[in-house]
Amino acid sequence: CAASRQATCGAACIPVPWLCDGEQQCPDGTDEQCGEWDGGKLTPILSCGCECCSVPSVCGAKKVQCPGTHHCIPHWELCDRHQDCEDGWDEEGCPQQPCLPGQWQCRNRVCIMAEWKCNGIDDCGDSSDEDVCAPCPPGMLRCDEGKCILESLMCNDEDDCLDGTDEPSTCGELCVAAGHCLSGWGWGEPQSHMPSLSFCSARVDIRSGDLYWLAFLHLSCPRTHTPCRDGTECVAQEYMCDGEKDCADGSDEDGCAQLCDTPGRSSLTASYPCGLGPCLNASLVCDGQQDCTDGSDEAGNCSVPCQRSCAHLCYPSPQGPRCWCDPGYRLAEDGLSCIDIDECTEQGEAACTQTCLNVPGSFNCGCLPGYLLEPDGRVCKLTGPEPMLLVAMQSEVLSYGLRSGHEEVLLAADKDRVVFSLDYDLVEKKVFWMDLATESIRWQDLNSGKKGTLVKGVRSDCIAVDWLGRNLYWTDGAAGQVLATRLGASWRGIPEYTVVMDGELDQPHSLVLQPLAGLLYWSEVGSHPRLMEATMDGSRRHVLLAQGLGWPTALALDLATWRIFWLDEKLGSIGSARLDGTGVKVLQLGWVQSPFAAAVCEGQLYWSERKAWSVQRVDKASGKNRTVILKRHGQPHGLQVPYPREPQTLLHQPAGAPTLRTNGCTKSNGGCAQLCLPNP
Repeated sequence: CAASRQATCGAACIPVPWLCDGEQQCPDGTDEQCGEWDGGKLTPILSCGCECCSVPSVCGAKKVQCPGTHHCIPHWELCDRHQDCEDGWDEEGCPQQPCLPGQWQCRNRVCIMAEWKCNGIDDCGDSSDEDVCAPCPPGMLRCDEGKCILESLMCNDEDDCLDGTDEPSTCGELCVAAGHCLSGWGWGEPQSHMPSLSFCSARVDIRSGDLYWLAFLHLSCPRTHTPCRDGTECVAQEYMCDGEKDCADGSDEDGCAQLCDTPGRSSLTASYPCGLGPCLNASLVCDGQQDCTDGSDEAGNCSVPCQRSCAHLCYPSPQGPRCWCDPGYRLAEDGLSCIDIDECTEQGEAACTQTCLNVPGSFNCGCLPGYLLEPDGRVCKLTGPEPMLLVAMQSEVLSYGLRSGHEEVLLAADKDRVVFSLDYDLVEKKVFWMDLATESIRWQDLNSGKKGTLVKGVRSDCIAVDWLGRNLYWTDGAAGQVLATRLGASWRGIPEYTVVMDGELDQPHSLVLQPLAGLLYWSEVGSHPRLMEATMDGSRRHVLLAQGLGWPTALALDLATWRIFWLDEKLGSIGSARLDGTGVKVLQLGWVQSPFAAAVCEGQLYWSERKAWSVQRVDKASGKNRTVILKRHGQPHGLQVPYPREPQTLLHQPAGAPTLRTNGCTKSNGGCAQLCLPNP
């Protein structure tokens, strides 16, 4: 056996992670006797016949034993500022080490992410990360560590802050002239999606009463963003002139007069273009009151009577009488007649989150069975039980209520194991997940709590459940394969799975299934990134999208709108397209940093951010209203929204969607003795 990777098991060899995993692999059971593993050979524990014997070692080569117990902990849990042995032995005699870059040290020596300070959550455990959030008194500044010091102590060549943040590297450097500023001043490395900042520093006479430290801010936004007029922030170009103020000063909506009455504007009433500022309701023009900031809505030819043959309405204007249209109509090129606006086509999901029916002068939103239209007339909400979000968070699987925000731990693996990708079986109410430590796919019944192993000897970035055909699929990026096994399989010591697709796959990564149609979709993140589609037996492959992609690392299906969503780690973007590859929409949103998995529910897109250790959500249509809903001491990975009622209700599909083909494996396993792969 390979000494570094395998252990002797009778006449065969087994991978080291299979030792002491609670399941017998060797015929004589020696793999579960939990003795010492040394050089590929498993040495059983020797019994001891006297009461004074010391406790024998039961830990493998990668673990240490808490003295006097059979409890084993990984090496990396020594001196991690967390007591893992009952008597605290693992934290005794530890060196006083500073926190890593990007972290902040609490009073109790615990290190947390720097951005967790003042977030309203006691991340330290002793509240020290929240105690520092009160504003400093006038004339004082706050150190990064939280202490307030006099402004005059900045740049005095002495570390008045324990962390030295009062003595940055730019101290003592003077601005030669305005515009000749140092670039990149600040703490921590700048993020590619953040605006570039330039500062000047200057020494000022303390006795004059002026600040000792002066900073002049110059904003430089990335090419996908536009600076607000006040110079304090950048907004995505997609948000310019969209009818909503995204800049604090509203400057993203200034100068948009030429866009009045054009597709995509949130207001469907007749509007008049002011010379400066936003569009104005036509009824306010020539009413004797100045409503445009430049007064362009009054005077001129406002007194000329309306004598035109307008199809709908005639209003006076400073340019003379003009024809206007009722809400839901657009003025035709002849300046007299009105054309109905097809809001369903022009606004897409911004009009309705599910089904949309255009009617003369308006539109009606509808919902699929199992949903209820909200009072706003456009958003569809699930009826029945509260929808839940399943999150793989380090070694746990959490349940998060999407209405109440209630959190609950559904299952917890050993602390040295990472629950990676996960999916949910709608029929048997089981959670399946990838366990990288043991290179196995495991499951747990959420009703009975029963656990088991589906298959061993596999590594995958993503798994997906076909709840109709009763199979589980996974990607192997290193091998360039997509594989599958039966959901009802049980581990018997021999891998029972099949390679669905092999060859011409360039690092397959994320994977989602459409069991109702017998289709699977996956992303490839190799030298030529693309989104792909195939039938579940691996045939009829074709490229869904191959342009405008960097590293599409997270996929999610929205069957209510028949669209596929992706998050791109390299481009920092969120994209979506119809399941036939048309209707592509991409939002360049710089805060997308390291997405791993995604899920869609109702009008929201959820995803896990590994760098920020958080789960976030945005409006799936606009990319706005970003909210961090979960943040824990551990990296989040897999996400899933289990459908809260019977899976048969998923058989309904929105109008305009392609006709569903049958999943041939739903009845009697398609007549197959073992594995049935649908080919609709």
